[in-house]
Amino acid sequence: MHANNISKATLGRLPLYLQYLKSLPDSCKTISATVIAKGLSLGEVQVRKDLATVSGKGRPRIGYETEKLISDIECHLGYEGLTNAILVGAGKLGKALLDFDGFEEYGVKIIAAFDCNEQPMRIGRSDKPVLPIRELSSFCGENKVRIGIITTGQGSAQEVADEMVRSGIKAVWNFAPCELSLPEGVLLKQENLALSLAYLKNQIG
Repeated sequence: MHANNISKATLGRLPLYLQYLKSLPDSCKTISATVIAKGLSLGEVQVRKDLATVSGKGRPRIGYETEKLISDIECHLGYEGLTNAILVGAGKLGKALLDFDGFEEYGVKIIAAFDCNEQPMRIGRSDKPVLPIRELSSFCGENKVRIGIITTGQGSAQEVADEMVRSGIKAVWNFAPCELSLPEGVLLKQENLALSLAYLKNQIG
């Protein structure tokens, strides 16, 4: 994985390129940055710069070999192996994320959820366990968990994040409606569902 050599902005766009490339028919053996830019409604110059970072400049009038470009992007995103993740907050949103099978395509596997319930249980169609929050630290250590997902309420989100950090988690995906304070070296991705919905509402007038 070579993500440290890539800007955060480029790193954020690589999954878009990967998803687009994987949606192409098998007959598409080569593809140009121009076609990718049009397909994703992105600037062609930006796409060329991004792809050059992970796979060189491509061949004149041919572009990139599609399979190799997919492989190069996956390599830079660290998709060669699965990274274990856990989720805290087994409510409706947590259940939906736990049941979703698509994360593994992008190199992440949610292996368990945690909740304030004192007894282990299972929810939804997933066979993944929902464990008591007191078992979080030992579970993360035993299973080399590096990503934590927070789907709790605002009141407990910071406490959960602190426990994740103490348990060795290096990246947090937060769905709680609050800003978290994390130590340097721990990545944070904040999702604001209300803001996203408001954005869509404003776009349609």
